[in-house]
Amino acid sequence: MFNPFGRILASAALLATSLLGTAHADEAAINFGIMSTESSQNLKSIWQPFLDDMSKKTGLKVNATFASDYAGLIQGMRFDKVDVAWLGNKAAMESVDRAGGEIFAQTAAADGAPGYWSVLIARKDSPIDSVDYMLKHAKELTFGNGDPNSTSGYLVPGYYVFAKNNVDPTKIFKRTLNSSHEVNALSVAKGQVDVATFNTESWGRLEVTQPDKAAQLKVIWKSPLIPADPMVWRKNLSADTKAKIREFFASYGDTAEEKQVLANMQMGKFRSSSDDQLLTIRQLELYKQRTEVQASTGLSADEKAKRVKELDDGLAKLQQRISELEQKATASAG
Repeated sequence: MFNPFGRILASAALLATSLLGTAHADEAAINFGIMSTESSQNLKSIWQPFLDDMSKKTGLKVNATFASDYAGLIQGMRFDKVDVAWLGNKAAMESVDRAGGEIFAQTAAADGAPGYWSVLIARKDSPIDSVDYMLKHAKELTFGNGDPNSTSGYLVPGYYVFAKNNVDPTKIFKRTLNSSHEVNALSVAKGQVDVATFNTESWGRLEVTQPDKAAQLKVIWKSPLIPADPMVWRKNLSADTKAKIREFFASYGDTAEEKQVLANMQMGKFRSSSDDQLLTIRQLELYKQRTEVQASTGLSADEKAKRVKELDDGLAKLQQRISELEQKATASAG
């Protein structure tokens, strides 16, 4: 039986092993972690000019590290083997909570969009045209879920599509697989998977790299807006290294050449950010847990009430923090 968590742990172990021996005593070199949302070869050609510019401007040697899943990058950061990483919001939350990570910047779409959207996709010639149809015929379908640490591929559809409908995707489908965005899309296009998670950023990239495959897909569900991806560094990097990296990200994209590099990455200029970017994602995670607790048949009424209260308290604290930030933003604008 397919075991996604076994694959994740194995990948994390391999990544950590591959980085052993990389010196960080003087931080003359840093490892930049990139999630392989598509083939590493494609991503390397896209990201290398940016990383070369980063090396020239900061004076640091920047080594690219491509991981097949988010767990590898999170574990790498936990053991000081990944210094800076491009992560999704869910993976960034895991990194901040468990691996000593800290958000310092946020990506921006090339068209200025404030974020992106999770989608469910099917082939254009498929009768699957809605979540209702998908759920009704789930026992006949193969489902391509995302990486368990993916925001758009797992957390967002996990809540809005499945938790809110009181169903578990691992139990209702004929078969469920966990893969990257690109693998999910190509599997649907090839007819190997009936329906899968994907996102609008990866869709735009697929239209560039494999337009014939993108043309075979359709959207059957689209999520609320997801905040743009964060950039995360190890909190225990030296102040000097952090200052160099922060200045590079803050200023990159000022020249025509740099703007073209970002355009090739389908990005605009980076924005300053912090761990507060994760507040809405944390809310989503707690809402998802609350729904699961309420639907649980393995908890007593007292246990269920206790757990729901704990989650509600957590949600109230998050909402208070969000309100404080909104008030601060309003005051600054005034």
